[in-house]
Amino acid sequence: MTISMYKASVPVFIHVLGNLSAILDKGAAYAEARKIDPAVLINDRLYPDMFALVRQVQIASDAVKGCAARLAGQDPPSYADTETTVAELKERLAKTIAFLKTFKPEQIDGSEEKTIQLKVAGHPMTFKGLPYLQHYVLPNLYFHTTTAYNILRHNGVEVGKRDYLGKF
Repeated sequence: MTISMYKASVPVFIHVLGNLSAILDKGAAYAEARKIDPAVLINDRLYPDMFALVRQVQIASDAVKGCAARLAGQDPPSYADTETTVAELKERLAKTIAFLKTFKPEQIDGSEEKTIQLKVAGHPMTFKGLPYLQHYVLPNLYFHTTTAYNILRHNGVEVGKRDYLGKF
């Protein structure tokens, strides 16, 4: 049985980003109820050498929009990374989800062996499509989404595993 690169990517990306958006909603509601400046939450980090929540969301968004575009043979759209509010982060996620919804299975299926080249932190990297998806993009998506979740949880936002997993 062959894997559908589309089914293993785009619907998963949309689901995870939707859950991340809902988690951000809980963070905003928490900040409002406790009269905390939401900027405190989105600029917080788990450890000094880690990225802040805002950057975690940006990277999750970048990973998936880049993956779908590259697997389909397109150039990924570029976002400015200027978000400073929860509303702007949610807008970025919504824009990314809308972009992902433009892809059809026939654009991505069959890309398992497609050569993917990109620069990561200034270093060129080359992948085949399936390992790029399975061993680079999905782990990055889950890592940065989990880290964003953990930053909010660490600050007292009442989120749990069901929020992270979302509805099936």
